[in-house]
Parts: sequence; C-alpha cells; structure tokens
Amino acid sequence: MRLFCLSEKPDETRVALTPETAAKLIDLGLEVGLQTGAGRRSQYPDALYREAGVSLIDDPSRGLAEADIVFRVRKPEVSDFDGLKANAIHLSLLDPFNAPELLEAAASRDVRAVSMEMMPRTTLAQKMDVLSSQANLAGYFAVIRAAERMDRMMPMMMTPAGTIAPARVFVIGVGVAGLQAIATAKRLGARVDAFDTRPVVEEQVRSLGAKFVKIDLGETGQTDQGYAKELTPEQIETQRKGMAKVCAQSDLVITTAKLFGRPAPRVVTAEMVAGMKPGSVIVDLAAETGGNVEGTRVHEEVVTDNGVTIIGTANLEACIPHHASQVYAANLANLIEHFWDKESKTLNWDLTDEILKGCVLTDGGQVVHERFRTSS
Repeated sequence: MRLFCLSEKPDETRVALTPETAAKLIDLGLEVGLQTGAGRRSQYPDALYREAGVSLIDDPSRGLAEADIVFRVRKPEVSDFDGLKANAIHLSLLDPFNAPELLEAAASRDVRAVSMEMMPRTTLAQKMDVLSSQANLAGYFAVIRAAERMDRMMPMMMTPAGTIAPARVFVIGVGVAGLQAIATAKRLGARVDAFDTRPVVEEQVRSLGAKFVKIDLGETGQTDQGYAKELTPEQIETQRKGMAKVCAQSDLVITTAKLFGRPAPRVVTAEMVAGMKPGSVIVDLAAETGGNVEGTRVHEEVVTDNGVTIIGTANLEACIPHHASQVYAANLANLIEHFWDKESKTLNWDLTDEILKGCVLTDGGQVVHERFRTSS
C-alpha cells in the first residue's frame, strides 16, 4: 500500500508525517511519499525524509492519485477528493460538524474519510488521540505566550531591593490543556489556582501543587467521554460570581473550555474582565470556536480599556510546530500500525471495531457514522 502526505496551507505550520514516523511505516511494509517541502515549516527538511526512505513528490495531484492512504493535518477542499482512488483512506482533522459538504463529497467519490477528532476516548485509543496530544501542547504554550506578554515575572524572587511576589495564575477548565497549563505555570514559579465543574479533578489539581477553587454549583458531573456536563443558567451565574473574585486577583487567566463540534461556552464576561488588574493577561484557548471570554477576537490580541490583554491566538499548538507535528504524526502512525496486517501488508478494515466505528465517517460510498447519517 502507498501512503502520501500533503503539504498544508500557508496558515498551518504542522505536517502530518515526520521522518521518524515515516521510517516506522516503511518498516511495516508501506511505500511512503511526501509532497516536497511539506515539513520545512516544522523544521523537518526534505533531506531527513530521504534518509528515512521517503519518496519526495513535487506534484501533489500525482501523489494523491497513487495513494491508498492520505495523511494531512487540516481538512481538505472538496476538490481534493476528486483525484483519489476508490476506497482510498483519508486521515485528517476533518471538522465534520462544520463541513458536511466534505462528507458528501467523500461518500460520492467512495473515499474512506477518517476524522481524527472523533477518536474514541478509551485507553486503547489513547495513543491515537490527536485532540489530547495537541491540547497538551496548547496548554503548555498558553503559559509561555502569556509569560512573554505579561509586565511582571512568574516566580517569587528574593532580592536586596525586596521580595518580588509570584504571579497569580488562574486556569479555568482542568482537562488535558488545563493540567498542562497548571504544570507549566508551577514550573515557572507561579501561584496557581484552578477551577472545573467536575469535582473529581480536584485531586489532579492538588497533585500538581495548585489550589482547587471550590464553587458550590449543586449537581454536576462529566460525560462518558470525560467532558464536563452542560450547566444550567443558574449554575452558570453562580460559577461566574465565584470565578470573578479569583480573576480580579489574578495576573494571568487561561480558559480551556474548547468543545469539539460546538461553540465554546462563555465563561468570562466583560464585567469579569473589567474587574481585573491593569497589565493582567487572558489566554483564550477556545478563540477559534467563538471564545470563552467576552471580547476575544480570533487571531488577535485585544487590550481592554482597563489594560487587560486578551490573547485570541487560534491553534496555539501550531506555534510549536516541530513537536506538535511529532505527536500528531505519531497518533496517525499508531492508528495505521494498530490495524496493520503484517502478513498481507494491508489494513484490517473492520468497521465493527470500536475505534474505527468511532472515527470512520464514510465508507463504501456512503456516510456510515451514526452521528452524521441523517445529514448526508
């Protein structure tokens, strides 16, 4: 089988294949091709791919026409499916809830479209979970970006001129990104508070040396996938009042409530921002899906009238593309390896398997995923 990895659009710095993962796939028995220059923005030069045994292809249309498997980061254009073979497998971040036309196009062209965002949140599929691997990096870089923008330093410092107090950081949402933001801020010496509607995460917060902010919201919980359940309007108001007090004393606030397939919930209101100190910084990790913070502008940094900087940079993980590409490519390669038949040198493509059932959206000329059938 032949695998081809495309170069991404100019606004995407990551690549879906690294030399290391390419060598791993070649060892399995795959023929691997890459569009020339695809790894340059992630600091993976063509020479490293050649050394790994990858064929560099200048014309992406030729690479697509020959491919049995296609790797990419971002979702394709509808026209990108035209040149693919019947039954070709296309793996990427498909954004299926916002791009139903892609599913229709993939089905009509008999392409097997795999949405990496739909990977089940199970122990077995953890090594293929791109949302978690990328969120981990985004949580780290949110702190690094904020530290550079802040007008004060993170750690406490004892000097002959007096003691510098540590920065106060408030992380809202303790999923993968939130936990990494907490850990990074603590490493930099900050005093960290964190809040989540799921009381079950308190132990994780405390294990990282942070303080868990308790706000009595009544009955809350989490979904089977580990996400926080939606709150009632009354619970949301109670939550905002409790968080406003912590925001007011914080130098940095990081919001992480980014929901796949749905608009981001409004967590921090303009009133809460107005109560924060001049020079404080907010990093909104959900900017791309509408923002958790009132006043966030995607791809922009906004300074409010009271001197608070709101960072709405989308796709923060792409700001560190070398390692973001490393883990993303590993997730894709792990999926291929998991279903690879060493004897026949093909994939065991069984849609009754729980992993494939969760992430394969089109197969056999139709939309097969239960969450999208009615819209196809």
